[in-house]
Amino acid sequence: MSKQTITVFEHQKLLIDDDTFTEQHHKRLSDFYGTVGVPFYSLIHKGVKFNQYVGVLQLGDLTIEILPKVEKNEDREEVWRKLLIEMIWRVGTFKTHTPTTSNLSIKPNAILDVYIMMYIQEIKQLIHQGLVKKYRTQEGNTLALKGGLVFGKHIQQNLVHQERFYTRHSVYDVNHELHKVLYKALRLIKRININVALDSEINQLLFNFPEQKNIKVTEGTFEKIVLNRKTVGYETALSIAKLLLLNYHPDIRGGNNEVLALLFDMNVLWERFVFVTLHKHLKGTHKVKEQVKEGFWQAQTEGYRNVNMFADIVITDVRDSSQVFVLDTKWKNLEGMPNASVEDLRQMYVYHHFYEANRVALVYPSQEVKVQEGTYLKGREGDICYLIHLGVGDSIQNFEERIREVVKKWIDRE
Repeated sequence: MSKQTITVFEHQKLLIDDDTFTEQHHKRLSDFYGTVGVPFYSLIHKGVKFNQYVGVLQLGDLTIEILPKVEKNEDREEVWRKLLIEMIWRVGTFKTHTPTTSNLSIKPNAILDVYIMMYIQEIKQLIHQGLVKKYRTQEGNTLALKGGLVFGKHIQQNLVHQERFYTRHSVYDVNHELHKVLYKALRLIKRININVALDSEINQLLFNFPEQKNIKVTEGTFEKIVLNRKTVGYETALSIAKLLLLNYHPDIRGGNNEVLALLFDMNVLWERFVFVTLHKHLKGTHKVKEQVKEGFWQAQTEGYRNVNMFADIVITDVRDSSQVFVLDTKWKNLEGMPNASVEDLRQMYVYHHFYEANRVALVYPSQEVKVQEGTYLKGREGDICYLIHLGVGDSIQNFEERIREVVKKWIDRE
């Protein structure tokens, strides 16, 4: 079976053709969509339309890579692939031992390759350090009496085998829950990998990693795992394993219709990236907090709930706590549009008053750096909402520096 990759951008349509995106692929996405839908895409006539989610969808032999997009230039595919990967790393999704793609020995062909390569690196690191052993309870027949004799089963199984003992005893080895999860994820990447250059590395890891009993993995499996001083090094490997295992959907409605969905909401990723960048670069002069709650409406009637609001990013001067600045991130391109939406402007007007902010701004990605401003006609003197357009650079370092410079200048302006 030949394996192919299609690269599209968010909000783009993908129509059925005879060569790459076939009727069978469309059926898999339709089955995965089901009757209640998924947020990643919408079904259209003879195709799908992607939403604001970016990342990877794998449909058996076909991998669909969905990239973010700000400008109309289709030639920046490689730039956006690198930016997306680096943004995911920057927001702290994984504290990986391979912090940049330049450190990877094999050049990734798609975003899925990067996830697999990160996982390979983490498992290699764990094996190199030595896999952690744990105590576990084991039952079975032994030729020596150790632990406690399980009398009922001993009589049942060993009536004519007096040389054997059915016991319950402790074993100290590498066969435990952590390794069962990691081994299952290793078997999965063997199944989903489409980069032949990675096959030998995966096979080598499967050879070196102790074979584990297959287990069913759910969200609850990861909730039960508690890391300690000895196992803290497993954190990143478990994070990647969780992402892979919980987003792999085998046999949708029966049949061989596997779907792997490793997708991020670009609105959330954009908010986190701006926050992490500002938190890093304004440290020492300003406190930067995200999703800051403020009471908005208090219910006076029984049975009704209070309503709170959450500002994306609130910045406070460490020397003067009365200097407050509120940012609300929006992953949309305003190019060609006269201004922000009425709903967004109303939202910022409320933030201005409820957070007692000196300044508020909507923050957008764009092709060029630009700061616009407008005054609220009925309000306090100086109630201004700014529209900050952060020009996307060709590298993550360039992008971060622009965010720092533009926002710092906005904060410091008279």
